Amino acid sequence: MTPNEIKQDFESASTKHFLFKTKLRSFLYGNDYAEGPLRDPDQCALGHWIAERRAGAYAHVPEMATLDAAHRRLHHNAAALMDHRLAGRPEAAAAGLPAVLAQAESIAGLLQTIERTLRTEA
Repeated sequence: MTPNEIKQDFESASTKHFLFKTKLRSFLYGNDYAEGPLRDPDQCALGHWIAERRAGAYAHVPEMATLDAAHRRLHHNAAALMDHRLAGRPEAAAAGLPAVLAQAESIAGLLQTIERTLRTEA
């Protein structure tokens, strides 16, 4: 892949991640979305992206395993917040949101690190 193709690929991943954060926040504040992609990292658009790249073009990048693990933890913690909201404890869901968003920022940082590594290799 060219550096520009890598850049575009990671912009796509970042957009998928941004949409997850937006939908989670919206769900926690009362809007209904399909729960599967918010709860399950294997149903999430970024999860699909990670799985495809980890088994393919970016398989040689050790940080991809770190990204996958962090992504799975994020969904686990997001699901816990969703459970609070669905159990009628929106305050608990809102209180836990900053920590989950901090996790999400670390994933964004990992995406940037991996992109820089790949663009340097190209």
